[in-house]
Amino acid sequence: MRILITGAAGSIGRVVTLGLCDNGHEVVGLDLVPEPEGFTGNWHTADCTDPDAVAAVFAAERIDGVVHLAGIPDERDLPSELTSHVVTTAALLDAMVEHRISRIVYASSNHAVGRTPRPADGQGPVSDDALPRPDTFYGVAKVAAEALLRLYVDRYDIDAVVCRIGSFLSEPGSTRSLSTWLSPDDCVRMVEAALTATAPGYAVLYGISNNTRAWWDLEPGRRLGYQPLDDAEQFVAQVESGTDDAEEAGHVGGPFALERFHRPALDPR
Repeated sequence: MRILITGAAGSIGRVVTLGLCDNGHEVVGLDLVPEPEGFTGNWHTADCTDPDAVAAVFAAERIDGVVHLAGIPDERDLPSELTSHVVTTAALLDAMVEHRISRIVYASSNHAVGRTPRPADGQGPVSDDALPRPDTFYGVAKVAAEALLRLYVDRYDIDAVVCRIGSFLSEPGSTRSLSTWLSPDDCVRMVEAALTATAPGYAVLYGISNNTRAWWDLEPGRRLGYQPLDDAEQFVAQVESGTDDAEEAGHVGGPFALERFHRPALDPR
């Protein structure tokens, strides 16, 4: 497949770009910054919030599918989050409809359900039927982007796979991340499965590795062909306990669900 990856210069973008290329796919990169050293494919330095710039990329390239990774990765005011995550998604979806591209993989976040209480012992993990319960404005924007994707799936019969990513790290570094870790190799497996699943329609999966302590259900991803192989448990001996572990384990969003992230919606600080 020939895949457009937005945010291709970011931490996840670089890993996914290399991984998909290694697996025989052709990648077209799109980011606000020039291509990283060593990237040999076509690259577009453009802003995904600009629909004309996005349209120009689609007009210039033959594309089979889109992996949308671009966006602010932390908490800002509500307008900034909506622009970064919803407006960019809208620009891509409109271009996809115009050019009859039917597959998009979206990097959503566990923070779309971050205020969901952590499953207690004996309870099942949080699954894809969980109601939206964002923990931040970042999480609100991810929920809104998911809803926009659902609308375009229903209107235009495209396929959209929403990946609610946990903690993308080279290795887990906290007690919480023993439950939420997504390894780089599993991240590539996840994206490739989402790109190649047969007729998923609108589907949600949780972007975590095969963690023994997982808080989220991997079965929705397995139905799409995502078979994670790594387990954070291999690092448990080197993860030190923290003073905030118990507090951060109250909700699946961890620290994002705590009062330290409370702020007015229109405060641009």
